[in-house]
Order: sequence, then C-alpha cells, then structure tokens
Amino acid sequence: MTDRSDARQLIALQRRLAQSVIEQDDLSRPVQLIAGVDAAFPDRGGTTRAAAVLMRYPDLEVIDQAVAQRPTSLPYIPGLLSFRELPAVLDAIEALSQTPDLVLCDGQGRAHPRRFGIACHLGVETGLATIGVGKSRLCGQHKEPGIAKGSAVDLVDGDDIIGRVIRSRHNVRPIFVSIGHRVDLDAAVNWTLACTTRYRLPEPIRRADRLAGQR
Repeated sequence: MTDRSDARQLIALQRRLAQSVIEQDDLSRPVQLIAGVDAAFPDRGGTTRAAAVLMRYPDLEVIDQAVAQRPTSLPYIPGLLSFRELPAVLDAIEALSQTPDLVLCDGQGRAHPRRFGIACHLGVETGLATIGVGKSRLCGQHKEPGIAKGSAVDLVDGDDIIGRVIRSRHNVRPIFVSIGHRVDLDAAVNWTLACTTRYRLPEPIRRADRLAGQR
C-alpha cells in the first residue's frame, strides 16, 4: 500500500516531468497511423487491463489492436492515476505491429492539477505525440459550449488555459481535450474532431475503451 510519503514523491516526480512536455506542434511526418489507448481495472482493481487500437488515417480503418494485463501496482489516488495505468498502457502500445504517429489517450493531458495527466506521462515516457481526451472535467472552469458539433470554449485554471471543452456531436455532453506531448492545443482539438464520427468519443478511444472493458 502506498503511504503519504510515497504519494508525495510521486507528486514531486509529476511536477518535474511536467517540465519536459512539449506544447508546440512537433509532428515530424504526416500522420498516417493513429492509436487510441485506455485502461480498465477488473478484479476489483487488482488487475490493470490496457488496450491500444491502431487505425489508419484518414479512413480510420482498424489495422491492429493489442491488450496487456498486469497486476495493479498502485492503489487509486486522485491525481496520480497515470502511474497506475501507464505500465500496462506501455505494454499494449509495444505489442502493436507498428508505431503510431499520434496517440489519443482516454484521460487528461495538461488539464490536470499538476499539468501532467496520462497523455503527458505517456508522451514524455515514449516520445510519442499524444492528446488527452477526457470524458469529464478533472480541474478548471469553463462556460458551456454551444450545442453544435465543433463548438468549443477554453478550460481555464487560474491564469492558465489548460484545455478546451468540445461539443463532439450535436447536443451531446462535451469532452475535454488537452495537450499531451508534441501537439499544440488547436491541433489537439482538430485531430480529436477529425477522428470523431457517429459517436461522442473519437473513434480510436471509443474502440480502445470497449476493448479494455471486455472480459
């Protein structure tokens, strides 16, 4: 069991690693392969099950997918979820037949109290370009976006714009998009919408979410 001193060490590590996030668009080649990743915790949290789904862009055809499982090494601690998810997520990405040019993560990036959610953690750890796409707000404040698809407002925490609140489909609950690594905020929003078809979530994440939750 992680005690308070362990948690303090992980928080300090988050703050150090957050300084390594690249917030500028830094995609070195045209994006042809996009992956979505997600993690679930079956067995009452005793197992971490991560899924990665690789799609060809722009047709979003699934060309590979992988699942990885590990014993969960860290209890649930608010704000430290990436340390719990990341080992299995790395295994799932490594099991893909090709390396993605861009990864959409089910979770936060900069839209995190210490600006270092799972999308940032994965990006800094691997060097991959990443985007955080959260189903709900972790921190920050925002106005309500318009009801039309593509309507967006800034997600603000203090003086910082930490993400964008996006209506991904007409009149559905918004999603929360933020920088992960090597992608700026405008590009993160554009890529998220480009990968969103008939559903609220972008297709790579929707597929990974379903795969991670399967028994």
